[in-house]
Amino acid sequence: MSRRDWDEDDVRVRPNRRGSRPRSKDRPAHSDAEIALVTAVDRGRYTTLLEDDGDKRVVLAMKARELGRKGIVVGDRVGLVGDTGGGPDALARIVRIQPRTSVLRRTADDTDPVERAIVANVDQLVVVSALADPEPRPRLIDRCLVAAYDAGLDPLLVLTKADLVDPAGFLANYAPLEVPYVVTSTEGSDFAGLESVRGHLHDRVSVLVGHSGVGKSTLVNALVPQADRATGAVNDVTGRGRHTSTSAAALPLPDGGWVVDTPGIRSFGLAHVDLARIIVHFPDLEPGTEECPRGCTHDEVDCALDDWVASGKAGPAGPARLDSLRRLLRTRSAQSGD
Repeated sequence: MSRRDWDEDDVRVRPNRRGSRPRSKDRPAHSDAEIALVTAVDRGRYTTLLEDDGDKRVVLAMKARELGRKGIVVGDRVGLVGDTGGGPDALARIVRIQPRTSVLRRTADDTDPVERAIVANVDQLVVVSALADPEPRPRLIDRCLVAAYDAGLDPLLVLTKADLVDPAGFLANYAPLEVPYVVTSTEGSDFAGLESVRGHLHDRVSVLVGHSGVGKSTLVNALVPQADRATGAVNDVTGRGRHTSTSAAALPLPDGGWVVDTPGIRSFGLAHVDLARIIVHFPDLEPGTEECPRGCTHDEVDCALDDWVASGKAGPAGPARLDSLRRLLRTRSAQSGD
């Protein structure tokens, strides 16, 4: 061990406590930590999947004290030490969170400054909505799209229960946004549209969101037969479903890729979203903002986007695209929910 000079800054003493002993500020590097994927979180215990030379095993872990208040969510890749054998009585420690490629966040409402991470390291946000029973909630869908754009995720809209309502009218509202979509329905044992959903999820890491009762868990069970996610009926009086899936879970798809099922949501706060990042996802409109006044919200009288679109520079779909952009921007200042 190399020698160096030590001083009082190398230790911390907790004052006014009997038996307090000096604590070193140096922490172990844990260079031998094994990297695992967090697949579920339940009351301070983390279910992880550890791959070792082709061998996969499930390891239950807890967060090490040195991580402090750092949050760990489904999709995180973490460093494990301790008992990583994966036995029924084994409990490893999470000592490191690997850098994230993406984080999907939401807040309780649009005034709450506290961000809540939902899932990490996904690349696609799948918004699941029923066309009827319960009725679709366009504002909640719009909010999910804004969150996807803000997090750099590709959005996908999956519409369920098309056997009850023609989806054409609903889809017309989203055509200008050019959001990919799949229409599904179930009649008996037939699940129309399921193969198309599989194609969009193949070899990708996708997170599914939607309010309760839309058929999200039914869809997950069809995609991953061994998942056995809880499902429930919609209340005939309120039109709302109960929260059947109570926690997020990452599930491997049989043909490659992962899907993260999340509990049903009632609101999606966007207090954390910088609206300047939303316009980036409208490349046909973004150049027109160069002439906007400083601090322009792109939804006011002096916004340069009106002239940009009127001159035809955004193409034939320009007016509809601008309306859709402004609809999404308004969701940031509107109440979350319906």
